[in-house]
Amino acid sequence: MPAGDTIMALSSGTLPAGVAVIRLSGPLVRPVLDAIAGGVPPPRRMVLRHIGAGRALDQGLVVHFPAPHSFTGEDCAELHVHGSPAGVKAILAQLRDRGLRLAQAGEFTRRAFENGKLDLVAIEGLGDLLGAETEKQRQQALSRYDGRLSEEIERWRDILLDLRAEIEARLDFSDEGDVSEELPPDWLGQLGGLETMLTEALASIDSGRIVREGIRVALAGAPNAGKSSLINALAKSDIAIVTDEAGTTRDVREVPLDIGGQLFILLDLAGLRATESRAEAEGIRRAEKAIAAAEIVLWLQAPDTPPAELPETVGQVLTIATKMDLGRKATADISLSAQTGAGLDELVARLRAIGETLGGAEPSLISHERDRLALTAALDALRETRAALADWELAAESLRLASAALERLIGRLDAEKILDRLFAGFCIGK
Repeated sequence: MPAGDTIMALSSGTLPAGVAVIRLSGPLVRPVLDAIAGGVPPPRRMVLRHIGAGRALDQGLVVHFPAPHSFTGEDCAELHVHGSPAGVKAILAQLRDRGLRLAQAGEFTRRAFENGKLDLVAIEGLGDLLGAETEKQRQQALSRYDGRLSEEIERWRDILLDLRAEIEARLDFSDEGDVSEELPPDWLGQLGGLETMLTEALASIDSGRIVREGIRVALAGAPNAGKSSLINALAKSDIAIVTDEAGTTRDVREVPLDIGGQLFILLDLAGLRATESRAEAEGIRRAEKAIAAAEIVLWLQAPDTPPAELPETVGQVLTIATKMDLGRKATADISLSAQTGAGLDELVARLRAIGETLGGAEPSLISHERDRLALTAALDALRETRAALADWELAAESLRLASAALERLIGRLDAEKILDRLFAGFCIGK
């Protein structure tokens, strides 16, 4: 990505559309607005202009965001024009003739990072926000993008700086009479308090991950227990194939479902039974693996199918008596019929209640693998500090490693190692 040039992109999605937004960032923004938009409009004020150099290509709204008060920290502008493929193509061609180039995926956001407008934690929040499918995902992503986690990290770093200052003062000025050889009385208390804060943050990562990635719900049982029918009933769509033939499901099918703003991933699995078919046996192996890792297991039992044995799982198990329309009663947590819809509302309510328990009332901001690695490294370094207090140099080095772990999390160290991977998931105009 060449630095210092001016980039452009269609930021509003696929054409044709009612409105197309063309985004610009870089040093040529002002000259380009003079040339094709009748001059630079007042900052952050939309004005109606004819757009085009020499001849009007379209008419639309133009807004200018002067540096450094813009998303990227550079001069930025947006052209809000009609979403005509021909019109947008003609405008981009004129911009290209005047020295602008098409942006790469995530390049606007990368410039915002490089110019100190966003840190890596906020950028990950922005990426999560762009992909949010449920209300809880939106809340979690927006809070991270707005800097709530970054503020917490800065608070932890400030405590670390105070702890390091006391240790390093004893290293640098050990021969000065005004520096005590003993640490201040509250120093160990500060260290312990920071350990507690990081431990509590790390403990919330499972609930944060569940909100971001979804709760995996395995529908399990014997063949023809009603798994695919229940999937279709919950999703209100004929997603899964339903037949009377046993063993038709041979892979793990994932169906996303929004329940109360929480994402649930329903897993339609192969029926569990002994089989001589290698293909079906592989499906059963995958089903058992999915059951073992699921947060919730719906164990389906139908009156017209033989019993099966529930595999080991770490998830919460709900026994579901299916096909209650056949008129046979069974002992289960919930009885339902995918054909008539009886019992489905009760199942959805139970799933929602479990989801609120797993995801928490307020979504945790600690939700990425990078978060876990950084907090774990920082905690390990703090424990090493406590063990090394007899040697100031070792203690100071351990505190430095703890600081480095947090700085790496927000992107002040080793940022280049993850930027390309991070921005690869962004759209071109972001």
